[in-house]
Amino acid sequence: MVSRRYRRRPWHRTRAYRLARTALLVVVLVTVVRCGGHGGPAAPDRPGGPDAVAAHGGSAARADGRGAGREGSETSGPTSSAPPAPPPRPLPRSRPTSFRVASLGIDAPVTPLRLDGNRQLESPPVEAPRLVGWYEGGPTPGEPGTAIAVGHRDTRVGPAVFAGLAQVKPGKPVEVRRADGRTAVYTVDRVKVFDKAGFPDKEVYGSSGRPELRVITCGGLFSRRTGYTSNVVVFAHFSAVK
Repeated sequence: MVSRRYRRRPWHRTRAYRLARTALLVVVLVTVVRCGGHGGPAAPDRPGGPDAVAAHGGSAARADGRGAGREGSETSGPTSSAPPAPPPRPLPRSRPTSFRVASLGIDAPVTPLRLDGNRQLESPPVEAPRLVGWYEGGPTPGEPGTAIAVGHRDTRVGPAVFAGLAQVKPGKPVEVRRADGRTAVYTVDRVKVFDKAGFPDKEVYGSSGRPELRVITCGGLFSRRTGYTSNVVVFAHFSAVK
């Protein structure tokens, strides 16, 4: 009788292989359960985490009734500030008496101005360099339309009332006292310099439908023969009444 030859089992049928495979499967399943979840918090110290907020349209940060706190601000941005106050009602007609720009140290009396024979706006008297001129044919302070105030930048005797006008910053107030005791407050929107040769009348003098103010003086280069080459124009809107 011939004895049987001993055959070694294949490696994939050994007990050691089966135990190793079972252990590996357990590790994989545990890892999947921990990481796969159902959209749970991204971090334990931040309830509702960024993933949950995104999935629920930001409601997770407000679910406890306390509104958007630190977590909510990270997804929806900073809370908006209070809406701006509505514009004041336009004022009835009353002539201006004084003109003040506190940020420039200007506090000056006002004189009325008219158009000359060439339909050009007159200037304040040269001998009174601290006067501000107001076009009396246009709106008075706070009235609807575009009011015009002008003044000298300098004279032969030195700096005049609007020497520093080009330095006024947007957002700064311009206050114009009226004969009726009220003060119309304008807020500066922008400052521009225009060549006199191509001065944009419509942009400067045109009405926007609300009470506005243009403050004008000379600018640019100076020549004894032709004077200044440009004009400095401050654009401002009516913003308050005192």
